[in-house]
Amino acid sequence: MASTPLCYFGGKFIPVDQAKVGVMTHALHYGTSIFEGIRGNWNSEAGTLFIFRPREHYVRFLEGCSILRMRLPVSADDLVRLTVELVERSGLREDLYIRPLAFKSAQRVANLKLHELEDDFCIIAVPFGRYIEAGVARCTTAAWRRMDETMIPPRVKIGGLYVNSILAKTDAVLAGFDEAILLNQDGHVAEGSGENLFMVKNRRVVTPPLYSNILGGITRDSVMDLARNELGVQVEERPIGRAELYLADEVFLTGTAAHLTAVGEIDHRPIGTGQVGPIAGELQRLYFDIIRGKNPKYLHWCVAATPTQAVRA
Repeated sequence: MASTPLCYFGGKFIPVDQAKVGVMTHALHYGTSIFEGIRGNWNSEAGTLFIFRPREHYVRFLEGCSILRMRLPVSADDLVRLTVELVERSGLREDLYIRPLAFKSAQRVANLKLHELEDDFCIIAVPFGRYIEAGVARCTTAAWRRMDETMIPPRVKIGGLYVNSILAKTDAVLAGFDEAILLNQDGHVAEGSGENLFMVKNRRVVTPPLYSNILGGITRDSVMDLARNELGVQVEERPIGRAELYLADEVFLTGTAAHLTAVGEIDHRPIGTGQVGPIAGELQRLYFDIIRGKNPKYLHWCVAATPTQAVRA
């Protein structure tokens, strides 16, 4: 195993502890950055690491860059190729979290004009296991409301926006819960601090629409596809009331870090049986096979990489 994770920074592959930015960096002061989270899932039987839907993540990444008036000298396909090479050079034969980051790199403060600031980007790959340790999560409704799109667009991953999620997550954990569920400005359910949310009622899967100020999650999209085409259940995108969650048969969270995590309790109220429900369980089994390249039907969602220390930086 490589002793130090690698990153792509400054046009080359280097150990992550050598990648530095200055204290005057604009993104450090103002949150002017765009990031993504991409999973690399290790399949020991195949000796291969499968990167889940990287192109879709990079398309969204570049859309976020456009909103912050960043112009990167790379396409989504270029970024996929760089990511595969980074993973292969890393020598890491375990589950990875891949973090692309684009940021306003100008060494200037007191400048709020995006079009005058230089841009840079990096890609980091580090070992990463479970994001939510509990197999079935305990959640609480956050006092903090989800940011509205008229304030900062939540449909892309803007660094500064995530202070909203961090405040909610921190409060939830300090109160003894695993995760927070944020409501939007009109009081409907938005999402978790770092996950999209689904509920199940009478074998119908329901999830908030994009106009509820949520991220258009890649895992969310995958789960909706699987629910419709593999389980044959109806999937509905519509606003969800807070009390609806309490009365749901199942609730589960989806995201790159969290994968698909069942919710057993919200605000001290049990959801269904309090355990993984039948639909969440079926989706978990499908999803975990797919992301490790074990389902031939969905191999088009994965990009394979074979880590080797022979080409490490």
